[in-house]
Amino acid sequence: MNGPFDELSKAQITLLYDLLEVHVYKYSKNQEILPTIKNENIVGIILNGKAQIIYIEYNGNEIVVEDLVKDSVFGSNISSTDDDNCEIIAKEDTEVLVIDYNKLMNPKNLGHPYFDIFFRNMFEIITTKLRQRNDRIRILEKKQIRDKLLEYFEIEFKKTFSRNIYLPFHFKDLADYIAVNRSAMFRELKALKEEKFIDVQDRKITLLYK
Repeated sequence: MNGPFDELSKAQITLLYDLLEVHVYKYSKNQEILPTIKNENIVGIILNGKAQIIYIEYNGNEIVVEDLVKDSVFGSNISSTDDDNCEIIAKEDTEVLVIDYNKLMNPKNLGHPYFDIFFRNMFEIITTKLRQRNDRIRILEKKQIRDKLLEYFEIEFKKTFSRNIYLPFHFKDLADYIAVNRSAMFRELKALKEEKFIDVQDRKITLLYK
């Protein structure tokens, strides 16, 4: 997937910043990023650092909704940040570029070659994010941990049609992604392995039932 500024030169990026009247903010580790984003029509891009969109349940448990890294795009219209229980937290020193959504969608921007490239990149990123959100909803709709895991494996399998799935994160992050207790998830993975549904080697999962 392209980054927002792929195929743009430094000079073109400078012109783009001027056109869109962007703002850049810096956040320290564990600082909340743009706490007012739920009430503002803006788009954020991570320039450097890492952050997480976190949903805080009524009992205080935290669920990681989305990991944000360099070039990640987020906002009230494209991420799950429009809930009062959601926070965006910097996981390290993080730099964020902010664009007013109305300025981004101004038809007068069309015709500038550098904006057209940027807008195409953003469209591809947002389309991918929406597809990923729909995939996660399919997983979270499952009631049992086994069903959540098998749904996740099925989604990953259909991306490449390979029986070998390489987790893009650690197993503890997989538990957060499918919103289950980590110990319970590891027990279910062990059961799936013993029943010859899967084989697990580090972060590689081989689907034996395919």
